Amino acid sequence: MPEHPSGVRTDVKPHRSLFERLTALISPEPENRAELLDVLHDAHERKLIDADALSMIEGVFQVSDLCARDIMIPRSQMDVIDISKPIEEWMPEVLSTAHSRFPAIEGERDKVIGILLAKDLLRYYAEETFDVRDMLRPAIFIPESKRLNVLLRDFRANHNHMAIVVDEYSGVAGLITIEDVLEQIVGDIEDEHDVEEDSYIKPLPSGDFLVKALTPIENFNEFFDSEFSDDEFDTVGGLVMSAFGHLPKRNETTEIGAYRFRILNADSRRIHLIRLTPIAR
Repeated sequence: MPEHPSGVRTDVKPHRSLFERLTALISPEPENRAELLDVLHDAHERKLIDADALSMIEGVFQVSDLCARDIMIPRSQMDVIDISKPIEEWMPEVLSTAHSRFPAIEGERDKVIGILLAKDLLRYYAEETFDVRDMLRPAIFIPESKRLNVLLRDFRANHNHMAIVVDEYSGVAGLITIEDVLEQIVGDIEDEHDVEEDSYIKPLPSGDFLVKALTPIENFNEFFDSEFSDDEFDTVGGLVMSAFGHLPKRNETTEIGAYRFRILNADSRRIHLIRLTPIAR
C-alpha cells in the first residue's frame, strides 16, 4: 500500500464524524441532473454562486440536450456568395452584412464548395489578378442531429468557426457557428444570426420541451391539449412576453397555467427560443 516517506499510509480516508455521516444520510448527493440543478439553485439562493455562474452551468447542461438543428441558421436565411456570378454582383452584400465568413455556393444553395473569409477579399482591391476559388477554405459538413457539446469539442479541436448543416438527403439545411453554440452557455454574444425558422415544439430527454417563440398558440394548444386564448396573441412568444410585462432576457422564467417558461434565446427586439417545463399541480 502507498506510504508517505515518513512511513504513514496515504490510502486511508479521513475519518468522518458522526455528524457528517448523519448529514450525508439526510442530504444525500444528487443522483440525477434535476437534483443537481436543485442543489445549484439552492447554492445561488444562499449566495454561494452568483447568477452568472448559475446561468452558465445551466447553459452547459442545455448544450448537451440540444443538437445542430435546434439553433442553426436556416438555409433560407443564410447569407451566401455565389461564385458563379461576377464578384461585383455580390460584393455589396458582403459589405452590407459585414459577416466575417460566407458559405460559397456555385449556382444553388445545395452546392456549397467552400468558405470565404471576408478578410481575404482585401486582396481583390490590392491584386491585379484575383480568383475567388483560390481564396476558399474547406467547408465542414455536419448532420442536423449532431449534439452541440460534441460539435463544440470539434470546433475547438479543428480550429473551425463555421459548419454547414445537412439533412438526411445531403441537402443543405442551414449553418452553425461556434458563436451560436457558445451563446447557449454564456448568453447573447450579439451575433447577427439569432433568428429561428419554422415553428416547432421538441421534447427533451429531461421531460421539458423546446418551443420556438413563433409557434402559433393554436399549434401549442393542440400539442399540449391546453386552452390558451389566441384572441390577443397569435404566437407563444407574444403570450409569454405579455406574462412578463417586458421583453425578458435569457434565463428569466414565468409561469402560465400549468407550465413554466424559461427564456433560452432572446435579443433586444423579441424572444426566439423557450424551454417549457410542465408543472405538477
